Amino acid sequence: MSQATAVQTIDNRRLSSAGLKTVLTILERWGCTAEQAQKILQISRPAYYKYRKNPQQANLSQDQLERLSYLLNIHACLRTVFENPDNVYGFMAMKNDNPFFNGKSPLEIISTGQFAALYETFRRIDALRGGLW
Repeated sequence: MSQATAVQTIDNRRLSSAGLKTVLTILERWGCTAEQAQKILQISRPAYYKYRKNPQQANLSQDQLERLSYLLNIHACLRTVFENPDNVYGFMAMKNDNPFFNGKSPLEIISTGQFAALYETFRRIDALRGGLW
């Protein structure tokens, strides 16, 4: 293993561990079930419980790291749009009648596990705050 590969592996584990621990807490606060979290994050049931118990063991793929990033950005958007913690954490479980959601909650949409659903959900929530980066 080259030194660059070793450094990348260490960075991936550090990002996986910190990001996953935070995202699992956010998903729990959103009212997400274990099954939904597994689909959203694209991780197996055994891996989910292993990482939940010890996030330091996580070594996520690039796709999974990108999923963490979108979830963290959704949460950041919600914190910008809402001051009330009930809204910050409750919004994702609320039914939404806007065209993309068609009466489903954002959590239901992202629980399909499709990356495009996660991306589109982020885009629409980001638009609530004016898409200001």
